[in-house]
Amino acid sequence: MAGTAVLGRLTWKVCTVVGLRDETATARTIALQVPEWPGHVAGQRVDLRVTAADGYSAVREYSIASAPRADGRVELSVERLPQGEVSPYLTQDLAIGDVLELRGPIGGWFVWRESQAEAIQLIAGGSGIVPLMAMIRSRVAAASDAPFRLLYSVRSPDTVWYRDELRALSGAIGVTFVYTRTSPPDWPRPPRRIDATLLAEAGWSSTLSPTCYVCGPTSFVEHLAKLLIASGHHSERIRTERFGPTGAQR
Repeated sequence: MAGTAVLGRLTWKVCTVVGLRDETATARTIALQVPEWPGHVAGQRVDLRVTAADGYSAVREYSIASAPRADGRVELSVERLPQGEVSPYLTQDLAIGDVLELRGPIGGWFVWRESQAEAIQLIAGGSGIVPLMAMIRSRVAAASDAPFRLLYSVRSPDTVWYRDELRALSGAIGVTFVYTRTSPPDWPRPPRRIDATLLAEAGWSSTLSPTCYVCGPTSFVEHLAKLLIASGHHSERIRTERFGPTGAQR
C-alpha cells in the first residue's frame, strides 16, 4: 500500500487552471484543480510541467501555497525571473482554463503538521514566504492553538506577498515585516537585515524550544540559521529550505 501511494504521488496528473491572482508586480498565485489529488502537508512542494505547442516541455519545482483541501484545489505562487524560461509564461500568459501537468506532493521534512502544538518560528526571505504561508493557512484551517510568529524580510513594501492576508492575520499570529532597502513612511525601524537584536525582539526565545522554519535564498537561510544557533536555538529544531539559480523556484 505504501508503494502504491508513493507511485501515485510520482504520477503526472493533468490539472486545470481555475484561478489567477497577482501578489506583486512580478508574482502570481495560480489555483489548479487537480484530479485525484492525494492531499498534502503544509510545506510540501510539487513538480510542474509545461509543454509548448511544438512538444518541448520544461519541469520546475514549486512550493504549495495553500492549506490542504478536500476538493483537489492546489495553489502555487510563482515569481517571474528576468531570464526565466517558465516563470514568465506562468505569471504573464497563463489563462484560466489552461492545462498543466503536476506531480506530488514531494517532501516530508520541511513540513508543519496539525499535531504540532509547540511554538513555531517562521522566517522568510522574499518568495521564501510561500511554504510558510501554507503553514499559516493550515494553522487557521485546523483552528490550531499552536503559537506562531513570522519574521518576513523583503526589499520594499511593494514586494510583500500576501500583504492583506498577513495583515488580517496579525491578531492571531505575530507578524513582523523587515524591509531591507525601502521602508514605508513612518516605519519605526530603518531598512535593515534581520540581526540578533531584531531576532530577540520579534522571535520566540530559545528557552521555549520552538521549531524554526527558515526559507529563502541560500545566503539568507545560512545567515539566519547561524543567528538562531548563536541565540541558543538547537540545530535539531531548525528546519531550512533554500533556493537559488538552480534550486526550487517559488
